[in-house]
Amino acid sequence: MSADNPTVPGPGLISGVSLVRLKRTVRLGMRSLWLHRLRSLLTALGIVFGVCSVIAMLAIGEGASFEAQEQIKSLGSQNIILSSIKPSEEQKVSDQGSQSFVLDYGITYNDVKRIHDTIPGVTVVLPARKISDYVWNISRRVDCEIVCTVPWYPQMRNLRVRSGHFFTDIDMAARSSVCVLGADMVSALFPLESPLGKHVRVGGDYYQVIGVMEPRGAGPKPDESQLSKDNNRHQMFIPLETAMMRYGDVRIRYRSGSIEAERVELHEATVKVNELENVISVSEAVRHVMERNHKKKDYQMDVPLEMLKRAERTKQIFNIVLGSIAAISLLVGGIGIMNIMLASITERTREIGIRRALGARRRDIVVQFLVETVILSGAGGILGVLLGVMIPFMVTHLAGMRTIVTFWSPLLAFTISGLVGVVFGIYPAMRAAKMDPVEALRHE
Repeated sequence: MSADNPTVPGPGLISGVSLVRLKRTVRLGMRSLWLHRLRSLLTALGIVFGVCSVIAMLAIGEGASFEAQEQIKSLGSQNIILSSIKPSEEQKVSDQGSQSFVLDYGITYNDVKRIHDTIPGVTVVLPARKISDYVWNISRRVDCEIVCTVPWYPQMRNLRVRSGHFFTDIDMAARSSVCVLGADMVSALFPLESPLGKHVRVGGDYYQVIGVMEPRGAGPKPDESQLSKDNNRHQMFIPLETAMMRYGDVRIRYRSGSIEAERVELHEATVKVNELENVISVSEAVRHVMERNHKKKDYQMDVPLEMLKRAERTKQIFNIVLGSIAAISLLVGGIGIMNIMLASITERTREIGIRRALGARRRDIVVQFLVETVILSGAGGILGVLLGVMIPFMVTHLAGMRTIVTFWSPLLAFTISGLVGVVFGIYPAMRAAKMDPVEALRHE
């Protein structure tokens, strides 16, 4: 079989004939779909909504997970956060049997000293008190949480000052009446002017505004930390020494004709660990120190690193669940394609017989019907990707909820839609190809 023999086709001629045959088959499949445009469109809608739901649900889940993780990261992955918790009613009754009417609970300065001095790996301990009160600027007021803390609070809690500066060690030592406002307080107290250099009033005391913090991230907050719930409130920061001089340790509240007094030295203490890999071991040591020196459970310990790992695991589970729900939509769309193609084969039995009689091979019939299913699923996949990318932006714009469309989610959804077309088109195509040409020509 020489290439010079004209009666023997060469490989180039064979491939050319195959290519022409394939183009003709593709053109025939597209013409068949165009003749039944409405049916083809309705069939593709199952794939459209399936692909769209995959992308949109993954985008919403990714955005929610990102916000939760950012909130946890803002607490510091090398930090351990201790928070004071008011004892239960049973504990208060038992304590008041041997003590005065003053309820004494929470983190103490001795706890902070023990943790800093006795646990290896602890570099810094950040104490803080929290006082709820109204902050006034002339006639405007804001219900605020006053955070009484130390100068290194922003560095420890990954916060930044937008304008002005945070108070210094000199302000602490001098017990200066200065404050730093949270970003959301500025619009409420100083809507038309800069607050820097102005004064705000808390009770009968005035504080000069020396700085404004950058706004915190918005979005869903993790439930694991009590501190994250506090982020919903307005905050103002003052030196801890100034607060001790002004307020002392005992807070007295009048409610329902009774007096309620509480002594809380510190509402919060943040422990920073020198190395990330030591966080878990140091947290166990801190937990042991607190349990040994507190007979009642009047504190809560949060480890952002553990919370972050839990959030990452939750994200994986969340994506699997959402992806599974969306995959069911694609499955339903694939079943719809198979159903329509089987019905189409019944309608086109005589056409298949004529093609076989004119020389079409079985694989030509298979390719024709596979082309139709792939075109249906591919077109539905493209429309679904476009719609799936638009929906997250609409959710963000209308609902104010953060969404993140990753690069791989449209690619994954479109790939799955193509595979659905192939998988659910194989059986109808094989069934059409196995028809006997003579019986097909007799079909009415």
